[in-house]
Amino acid sequence: MCEEQFADMKPLADVIGEQDRKYDIEKIKKAFLYAKRLHEGQLRQSGEPYISHPVAVAAIVAELGLDTDSICAALLHDTVEDCSDKTNLDTIKNMFGADVAMLVDGLTKIIQVQIADKEEAHIENIRKMLLAMNKDIRVIFIKLCDRLHNMRTLSAKKEDRQRAIALETMYIYAPLAHRLGMQRIKQELENLSLYYLDNVGYKEVEHAIDEKYGQSREFIEEAKKLISEKLRENNIHFVLEGRVKSVYSLYRKMYVLNKQFDEIYDFYAVRIIVDTELECYTALGLVHEMFKSVPGRFKDYISTPKPNLYRSLHTTVIGSSGIPFEVQIRTQEMHEEAEYGIAAHWKYKSGEKGRGDIDEKLRWIAKLLESDENTRDPDEFIRSFKTDIFHDETFVFTPKGDVISLPLGSTVIDFAYAIHSAVGNKMTGAKINGVIVPIDKIPQNGDIIEIITSNASKGPSRDWLNIVKTGEARSKIRQWFKKEKRAENIIVGKSEVEKEIRKIYKDCTEAQQNDIVQTVGRRVGINDADDFYNTLGFGGISLTRFLPKIKEELEKIMAENGASQPATDEDELSKVKLTDYQKSRHTGGGILIDGESGYQVKFAKCCNPLPGDRIVGFITRGFGVSVHKADCPNVALSRRNEENLSRWVNVQWEKDEGAAKETYEAALSIIADDGIGVIASVTTALADMKVSISQINTQVLRTGEKSINITVGCRNTAHYDAIVARLRTLPSVISVSRGFAH
Repeated sequence: MCEEQFADMKPLADVIGEQDRKYDIEKIKKAFLYAKRLHEGQLRQSGEPYISHPVAVAAIVAELGLDTDSICAALLHDTVEDCSDKTNLDTIKNMFGADVAMLVDGLTKIIQVQIADKEEAHIENIRKMLLAMNKDIRVIFIKLCDRLHNMRTLSAKKEDRQRAIALETMYIYAPLAHRLGMQRIKQELENLSLYYLDNVGYKEVEHAIDEKYGQSREFIEEAKKLISEKLRENNIHFVLEGRVKSVYSLYRKMYVLNKQFDEIYDFYAVRIIVDTELECYTALGLVHEMFKSVPGRFKDYISTPKPNLYRSLHTTVIGSSGIPFEVQIRTQEMHEEAEYGIAAHWKYKSGEKGRGDIDEKLRWIAKLLESDENTRDPDEFIRSFKTDIFHDETFVFTPKGDVISLPLGSTVIDFAYAIHSAVGNKMTGAKINGVIVPIDKIPQNGDIIEIITSNASKGPSRDWLNIVKTGEARSKIRQWFKKEKRAENIIVGKSEVEKEIRKIYKDCTEAQQNDIVQTVGRRVGINDADDFYNTLGFGGISLTRFLPKIKEELEKIMAENGASQPATDEDELSKVKLTDYQKSRHTGGGILIDGESGYQVKFAKCCNPLPGDRIVGFITRGFGVSVHKADCPNVALSRRNEENLSRWVNVQWEKDEGAAKETYEAALSIIADDGIGVIASVTTALADMKVSISQINTQVLRTGEKSINITVGCRNTAHYDAIVARLRTLPSVISVSRGFAH
């Protein structure tokens, strides 16, 4: 590998040389040369040749101990997306085999599909990645390595891209790494993301760590020395490591959980790696002999492993200086799995022999995809994704002693459906630790849950969809209604559509309504009106998502019938002019009226227009021009009055207004789970983005969810979209929409 043509491959060659694994070197060389030729002339934003990126990704893949095909796919992962004029998947399949082509396909974004909604496109890419993961877990290993190298080199990007990529990393890829047990990659992704999202906070915590560790370095070394002597006395072979908590982990506890530095008991940790599971418990006993343990701080993840494979004993003890520190005890195999998660498991048990075991560990991916099959709503998919990926776990037991892991905040209904769909469908009640409880009861760690079932049960209630936490339970409930209650679903769905249509056009006939529904349904592949009503009735789609299209179709019918409808013809507006008197009022506002600036304007509170919105102006009596969004309901209402038509004027934002630093008020309606810390998580997220809050009101809805109406300072629609995207990543947030909920 020392030839001149392979000089750029040296970082990868060095890692491969350190691995205790046989590789097909010729195949890797061939993939490198092919990728180098395809990327010839392409540069990264840092100015480096583009080939440096796939080589770096392949080196990280090799560090994980993955196989030849994974390294080849890492080298080729950007070729189809960035060099589509030079290669395709069929070519890669012919040159490198079906496995490499399949991995590259899983890593390629859906760039061929034209999706108007950027958020929907993003969701489709996540869905595609999960499908590829379910087929071959190596896809996500390579994707995480790709993201890790992108984060390591993020300084070359512009500030807005740095923030967008860091946000996506923090709320998609770091939790995925955690869910797969890949703690080393997860921690680096979190720390790098925090560095770009809150550089001041990052440096404050980093400084505090350096200062505290510098003062207490002797203490941790003394503790390690005492533990070493004790283990040797008892003839235990061991490896001893010391560490301090990561910057992001401390930041989260200090700024999100509002803990003081001195309240963090696991700032210091000593890790003991021994040979056998029995020696783990022996070492635990010896540590407790030497140091006083902190009550309630012992966790046995060996007898009850975490869903992401993590196994270890944790205990917190008080050192001789009165300083608490955590002790983690595990075997070498457990340590490999703690650092690299399912990747370590795949490395040692790849092939058919270990495939069943690996599949069992990855059932959550199949469950998430299964949940997605019962809904056509991207918002619902993301909600399930967030619940299954971001959640903290609650460990509960069946009466037989089997451990069931549920997302924190799950109810006994979620537990019933986690056991089996038939158990959930026949559920009539539940007991926790022998005591009958309401079916919306949230169990705690260690609870024993017994589900009471009856063959006479009429099945789940529609209300359960608003109670359950997990996508799995929600999917199985919908599946039951889809199969068992089609006639009822059609009635429910039809009633919902009719209610919304009547708000706009009371004279709409049933035949016209069905035509509208058929037209709208084709967007998601539903061609029959009853099928649309059925899907809407069992919760497979959300009506809110289709309201704009329904309104658009309704307006066509209204126009054909000569009914009153909102006028949006800009040519008509352009005919209206301001009087000389009104033109003499100067206060600016970043608005052009008939192409001229400097008029007295105010922004309507009913719709809070932002730069980037299409707008219209209304000449008020004595208060200048009131600026509304063009689709504001009050605009439509006012223009039905012929006396007001002459007072509407054509207005636009000034040319540079979209990039202006001036802020405008934007109203947000947030629906979230009603839990402790919901408001704090929302305001903290806004503070992280340096978004000002001028008003906030909350109320608990009859469904048990919390409605949050909040007014924020916003520069333009792009800034608004970024704020909404950030809030939607919060685990407790169900939906975010513009304007206040009433």
